[in-house]
Amino acid sequence: MAARRLPLEGVTVLDLSTLLPGPLATLILAEAGARVIKIERPGGEDMRGFAPFVEGRSVPFAMLNAGKEILPLDLKDPADRARLEALVGEADVLVEQMRPGVMDRLGLGRDALRALNPRLIVCAITGYGQEGPRAGEAGHDINYQALGGLLSLAPGAPDHPATPAALVADIAGGAMPAVIDVLLALRLRDLTGEGTFLDVAMTDAMATFAWLARAQMAAAGRAPGPHDGLLTGGSPRYGLYATADGGYVALGALEDKFWARACEGLGLAPELRDDARDPAATKAAIAAIVRARDGAHWRTSLEPLDCCATVVRTLEEAACDPHFVARGLFAGRAEWDGIAMPLCDVPLARAVRRDPDAPRRVEAPAERG
Repeated sequence: MAARRLPLEGVTVLDLSTLLPGPLATLILAEAGARVIKIERPGGEDMRGFAPFVEGRSVPFAMLNAGKEILPLDLKDPADRARLEALVGEADVLVEQMRPGVMDRLGLGRDALRALNPRLIVCAITGYGQEGPRAGEAGHDINYQALGGLLSLAPGAPDHPATPAALVADIAGGAMPAVIDVLLALRLRDLTGEGTFLDVAMTDAMATFAWLARAQMAAAGRAPGPHDGLLTGGSPRYGLYATADGGYVALGALEDKFWARACEGLGLAPELRDDARDPAATKAAIAAIVRARDGAHWRTSLEPLDCCATVVRTLEEAACDPHFVARGLFAGRAEWDGIAMPLCDVPLARAVRRDPDAPRRVEAPAERG
């Protein structure tokens, strides 16, 4: 039987990025079959120093960079610079994550790269984009969410602000748009024969995540206030309710059929089931009902009703859930000097990715491709 083909076989990616957004994007491309050559400064990139460690080796680095070739280069050294230029001439994609202007100062701006390889697709990931008043500003995920308005929709209480649990800007604003744009640019190159410069700004995607609030703003003339939106706490049908044992029930019973089942399962008083009449009273009543029993009770009494009510699981519980085990989630493995570590889960279907059951090797910073 012929070996299974992968969609990005024959595609070579040069990864000049560090930390999370770029390395995750190139990990996804590698999992789809691309050859990824990660260019690191001598001694390795910053993520190699990020905790937690297993026997002195960074687990976050392994999760994001297993399966890539590692090539240490000093871009200020003429010999190393010549080696990179030779790779650029043969590559299909280059991903970088430097502030605007840095690549130009290194002599590797878009015009220089195009001169080396007109078919090269260059993907530049930054916080605010290559142009605009904020292009040169520093930032991290929380800053991009804050500036884009997303954090204003559910910031928590003033005495207990809610730090976002997910790096939405880094992953969904940086890594995933980068992958989408690279794949589209590869298709465009098939049609035109030419490469493309891709300007991926992590803050831009925050408007995508605020789509419903923006719709409400267009209809009402103002944006929803903190926790006022349909999906950010304004409706009793959608939100978190604390249980007696310190856990939470996640209720998402937006549709009437689910809401009716949830009301029955909760034993909500009939006069409160019309949640449009007094949403605050309905929400307070549900909170009191849920808080009176522990999570185990709601798992057995509410979840089976198929009403979009779920007791919040810990990551340990999620990793053992039979459904996720059956789908192979959390099963990917990296291997660094014989030490097993997790591989970052990537949102690719099995049909278009490498064998998820085979461990991916992590190269040490001293190794050369």
